[in-house]
Amino acid sequence: MFEAPNILFAAAGVAVFVAAVLPKLLRNMPFSMPMVFLGAGMAAFALIPTLPSPDPVAHGEFVLHLSEICVIVSLMGAGLALDRPVGRSGWSTTWRLLGIAMPLCIVALTLLGLWFLGLGLGAALLVAAGLAPTDPVLASEVQVGEPADDEEGTGKEDEVRFGLTSEAGLNDGLAFPFVYLAIAISIAGADPAAWFPQWFGLDVLWRLAIGLLAGFLTGKLLARLFFSARKESLRLSNHSEGFVALAATFLAYGLTEMVEGYGFIAVFVCAVTIRAAERTHGYHRVLHSYVEQLERLLTVVILVLLGGAIARGLLSGMGLAEVLVALAFLLLVRPLAGWLSLLRGKTGPRERIALSFFGIRGIGSLYYLSYALGKGSFAGQAEWLWGFVGLVVAMSIVIHGATTSPLMNRLDRLRGKKARAVSGDEGLAPNTPV
Repeated sequence: MFEAPNILFAAAGVAVFVAAVLPKLLRNMPFSMPMVFLGAGMAAFALIPTLPSPDPVAHGEFVLHLSEICVIVSLMGAGLALDRPVGRSGWSTTWRLLGIAMPLCIVALTLLGLWFLGLGLGAALLVAAGLAPTDPVLASEVQVGEPADDEEGTGKEDEVRFGLTSEAGLNDGLAFPFVYLAIAISIAGADPAAWFPQWFGLDVLWRLAIGLLAGFLTGKLLARLFFSARKESLRLSNHSEGFVALAATFLAYGLTEMVEGYGFIAVFVCAVTIRAAERTHGYHRVLHSYVEQLERLLTVVILVLLGGAIARGLLSGMGLAEVLVALAFLLLVRPLAGWLSLLRGKTGPRERIALSFFGIRGIGSLYYLSYALGKGSFAGQAEWLWGFVGLVVAMSIVIHGATTSPLMNRLDRLRGKKARAVSGDEGLAPNTPV
């Protein structure tokens, strides 16, 4: 019979199969996997009225924890994938995007919320902080691939993919102080005397420091267990057990959150630390492959539900002002902020355009919004906030999804052409600026 549980089981089977083959089928097409599943969710929930309601306002706790798991799994994968050692020069693109572009995006979108959307300071700052980070989940199609396991591959990622991956790995955690600031303002008002001491001491200094320290120490401990444990049976790198990546993710995140640190930062730092311990070991590929597959499955579920929420009226409260602000943020604010942050950097002009443009919004924004609505005082604004954030995320999925393959393939061809012109080498030099 065509009952909801049976439909869900059948749809889940189809979705998992499609998720496995779509990335390869769409590699050179102006479509992306997120676009397909967002559209599938919209169609399914519009055509099958017996499906349960995917309303994020009514199911805030479910959205919170589902998006939370998806983000931390993605952060582990991003950290494990990075071949380049952490450093001031090698990561200069990352530091510029984090230190200049993200704050500029937060300030600009806060002002747009105040001036054009009629929001209060707390709600405007929440929207800006939640939408500022580049998403580590939906940005996977413009990020680095699997870890290299030879010396020749180490540190050879092209600057665009490396910059977007490392930025997404860190800015989800670095946006959290601003989310906490929005929560504090929503509760205590705009008077800094009421919230600044606790916010700066706890939410900025303590949580950031603990996130970095706990992630590093957890990564060091796990790396020793993986690669150099005295007992052969405990040296997990010899057993090729990929699901251990999930244990590392939850351990780093859980321990850090227990002591009031930023778990997002801890997970990424943990992954980077594990990678640095034995940079060329093949076990990194095993861990990364498991995490990537799990991330893809979680992403499918969230995107289908987001599409279903849109089909059931999530965007019904959005008008012309909201659409214009969303477009301004995606097509003007982030690209301009990214461009300014990368001036006089190591990137070429075309790479600078790509890094600035591909500021993809996604699952992290859904997490931040659901978290803040559960902690702050945004009375009567939940439906509008979900509508606007859902609008920006959906527009980002469509705009960036349609341009990812054409633009990234074009960059790769230009990079290869320039490398051959300079060196006469037919091989592609991924870090050749263009």
